[in-house]
Amino acid sequence: MRQITYAEALNEALHEEMERDEKVFILGEDVGRFWQGAFKVTKGLAEVFGNERVRDTPISESAIIGVAIGAAITGMRPVAEIMFGDLTTLAMDQIVNQAAKLRYMFGGQTKVPMVVRTPFGAGVSIAAHLSQSFEAWFMHVPGLKVVVPSTPYEAKGLLKTAIRDDNPIMFLEHKLLYPIKKEVPKEEYLIPFGKADIKREGKDVTIISTLFMVHKALAASEILANDGIDVEVVDPRTLLPLDKNALINSVKKTGRVVIVSEDCKTAGVGAEIAALIAEEALDYLDAPIIRVSEPDTPIPFSPILEQFVIPDERRISNAVKKVVH
Repeated sequence: MRQITYAEALNEALHEEMERDEKVFILGEDVGRFWQGAFKVTKGLAEVFGNERVRDTPISESAIIGVAIGAAITGMRPVAEIMFGDLTTLAMDQIVNQAAKLRYMFGGQTKVPMVVRTPFGAGVSIAAHLSQSFEAWFMHVPGLKVVVPSTPYEAKGLLKTAIRDDNPIMFLEHKLLYPIKKEVPKEEYLIPFGKADIKREGKDVTIISTLFMVHKALAASEILANDGIDVEVVDPRTLLPLDKNALINSVKKTGRVVIVSEDCKTAGVGAEIAALIAEEALDYLDAPIIRVSEPDTPIPFSPILEQFVIPDERRISNAVKKVVH
C-alpha cells in the first residue's frame, strides 16, 4: 500500500470532500494560493477550487469561527483552520457559546455542520503561547465533538467523517505529526467516531494515549518488551464521543493502566479517563492508575527545558514498570 504523510492525508480528505460536495469550503489565515496553510495542509486546493472556496481571512480567529458558524447554519459545510490551537482561545465564545449550543437552543431546527482544524502540542520550540494542548477544554463542552487522529490513515478517514457530520467538530492535530508517513489506501474510506483502535496487543498493562503520544507509547512498548513486559496500546481516536467500552475492556484484560497525554496533568484528558476507569472498572485493577502528562507549567521556549516537560519514552516506561512491579 502507498505511504503518504499526515499532512498529505488531510489534504486528500479536503480535496475529496470538496469535490464530492460543493457546499464544503475552507477558510482561515494563509490557507490560499500564496502560503497554502501554515503546515501546507491546504496546498494546491485554491488552484483547483478557486478563491471562493479556499478563502484567506483577516487575522481574527473570532471572525473566522463566527463566519463559519453563520455559513454552517445557512446550509454550507465550512472547514475553518486556526493556525495554532492556542489561538482558539480568541474564539472561545463563538466555539463554546454559539457553535456548541445553537442546535440545542433552537430545538433541533438548525444544524451546525462545521469543522475547526487546528494544531496543538509542543516540541518545536515556539514557546508558551503556541505550544499548549487544550483537548480537555473542549471535552467539557456539550455539543462539540473532539477528534484526535494520530496517524495519516486516521487523519484522512476521520476528517472525511467530520466534514459529513451535522455537528461542530474540533479536529485537533499535532504539529509533529504532519511529516509522519504511513500507509493510507487510495480507495475512499471513513472512520466512525467513538471507536478506539488497539495499536498494539498486549496482556500485562494498558497504555491509553492520544495524538503524538501514541507514537511515544509504541516506542516505549518496544523497549519494555525487552524487559518481558507485554504492553497493549489503545488510541481513543475521538475524545467526544469516547469509546468507553474499548478502554474498559482493555483494562479488564490487563489489570493495569497508564494514561499518556501531552496536556497539563490537572483536570486533563488523563484525569477524565482515569475517573471513568475508576468508576466502571475499579475491581479489575491490580495496581493504581498512573497518568503521564506535562507538569502544570507553561511550555518553555528553551529546547532543553521544553523536552524536559514533554512526556517521553523514559517517563512512560518508568510508569509502566511501576504499575507492573
